[in-house]
Amino acid sequence: MLRIGSSLTLTTIGLSLLAACTTTPPSTVAAASIDPPQAERVMTLAASGVQTYSCEFDTQHRLGWVFKSPQAILFDTSGHAAVRHSAGPSWEAEDGSRIQGRVLAQQPSTTPASIPQLLLETHVTAGNGTLSAIRYVQRVHTVGGLAPSAPCSAEHETGNSPYLADYVFYR
Repeated sequence: MLRIGSSLTLTTIGLSLLAACTTTPPSTVAAASIDPPQAERVMTLAASGVQTYSCEFDTQHRLGWVFKSPQAILFDTSGHAAVRHSAGPSWEAEDGSRIQGRVLAQQPSTTPASIPQLLLETHVTAGNGTLSAIRYVQRVHTVGGLAPSAPCSAEHETGNSPYLADYVFYR
């Protein structure tokens, strides 16, 4: 039997043990939320592009920026433009293979004032080639891309916000 000389010490030990059991490091929880289930990494490409927003009325008839589409070029490690990313969201490789995805999960970027990191699942494929076997796409290490900070002033006005990210493709 363990003897503790003070009830304060016992309380402190108990609270410390409870905290150790219930506290999970934020990076572990966040990283797991956008990890694809049972998938093999195929490639990681660095993206440079813009997030396009449109000025639209909301339900209370106020104008505001609404996300419309990405436009980016994804580069391999040698700097070669390998994939084009656009609305859908979709990705098209230079060999003509194409995928379209839908968002499964997201988490905040690790870079302040940046678009979220995503996990997307492929739901449409076309052509044979680099992307034809891709099942999941992660968007990670995002920088920038939020809606323009200046208020919009006319319906259907567009605004582009530059962004960088890494896209990880899994089969």
